[in-house]
Amino acid sequence: MDRVTIAGAGLVGSLLSLFLARKGYRVEVFERRPDMRKGRATEGRSINLAISERGLHALRQVGLEAEALRHAIPMRGRMMHPVKGALAFQAYGKDDSQCINSISRGYLNEMLMSAAETGGVELSFGHRLSGVDWESSVVRFQEEGKSTERRVGPTVLIGADGGGSSVRQEMMKLPRHVAHQDVLSHGYKELNIPAGPGGVFQMEKHALHIWPRGAFMLIALPNEDGSFTCTLFLSFKGAVSFESLHCASAVQEFFEREFPDALALIPDLTAQFAINPTGSMATLKCDPWNVGGQALLVGDAAHAVVPFYGQGMNCGFEDCVALDALLPLGFERAFANFSQTRKPQADAIADMAVENFVEMRDKVADPRFLLEKQIEKRLLNAFPGEFLSRYTLVSFSLAPYRFAARVGEIAGEIIRELAEGATRAEDINLDRAGQLIRDRLVPYVKDNEYGFRA
Repeated sequence: MDRVTIAGAGLVGSLLSLFLARKGYRVEVFERRPDMRKGRATEGRSINLAISERGLHALRQVGLEAEALRHAIPMRGRMMHPVKGALAFQAYGKDDSQCINSISRGYLNEMLMSAAETGGVELSFGHRLSGVDWESSVVRFQEEGKSTERRVGPTVLIGADGGGSSVRQEMMKLPRHVAHQDVLSHGYKELNIPAGPGGVFQMEKHALHIWPRGAFMLIALPNEDGSFTCTLFLSFKGAVSFESLHCASAVQEFFEREFPDALALIPDLTAQFAINPTGSMATLKCDPWNVGGQALLVGDAAHAVVPFYGQGMNCGFEDCVALDALLPLGFERAFANFSQTRKPQADAIADMAVENFVEMRDKVADPRFLLEKQIEKRLLNAFPGEFLSRYTLVSFSLAPYRFAARVGEIAGEIIRELAEGATRAEDINLDRAGQLIRDRLVPYVKDNEYGFRA
């Protein structure tokens, strides 16, 4: 069968359609929202995203990396904002060449949609998946404003329709298909810091800004127009929560107390806070991701993750590359292989993302944590090719996520031992460090179960 139907024209669905069209398949994409190119329809979605090596690698395969980077802002590290005192910068990698990139979700999605259409993909908007006939491989869509259903098929179906995937819901009706969703007790609300006079950035442009406050935090990513998109992560309920910020004065007092420097840059804070929606976050794990060679889940439809490692889109884009490489096997084998091999990796980044939430909101302000990060950077530079860090592998390489997680565990143990009794990164004994790395980390990297070579 050379006909493929994709539910969802978001980032992953649009990119995957381009990969499939280049393989010669007849591809149709159905999206329940209106065409965002004719008026943005991004409700409930973040304004900007962090794209790193996995995402860029996927775009590189279809010739779109350079175009995306023209509209991206490199972020070389985290800029920490204490309640009082000086700002502190934490580099992401061993030098400025290792950075993540802030990019507009809307721009990137529009670019991918247009590239897909140019590549021969047919896009239909205002169509909601209403059912699947598994016996005949026919998919039904309900077009907005019409009473009759549109039947498509027989066709191979791919669900790229996000965390609330209708395709996944249809698959869950079948035997031995299970899904579990873990909703975070914290929600989020986006706010905007406008550009200064003449479009200047009012904070450091090449950084991801974080206001860590233990049980909650504020972050800000730069936009092309000089503005910053801020996101407040806060519990839904409790003494300090979205529930407690029930009026303009409570919001004002909260920001005056916790984020005074950010407050000074948001002139209409209370108005934005009242208008902008409060979103929820969840980790989704399901199994299997496929129905034989008939249907497959990709991206958030298969493995939604919380946003604290910046890997949701990057992992979804990596799905496209992985599936593209398997398609010569035929849909049946390709889908089964994809489901079996990608799920463990998606589960690993899902777990790391939750762990990173605790790190970002709490540990980044802890002196011990800052020392360990400085030691990590010193080891990266002193032992190139031998010492590896979890963050470096996740963000700046194509290493399997499970491999990165295990390397992070080993590297963390080494750093903690070296940090004992030290007050500065310069205090550590590099000879001892080298021995620990060669005894513990190098053997695993050499003989890891994934056959990955750093």
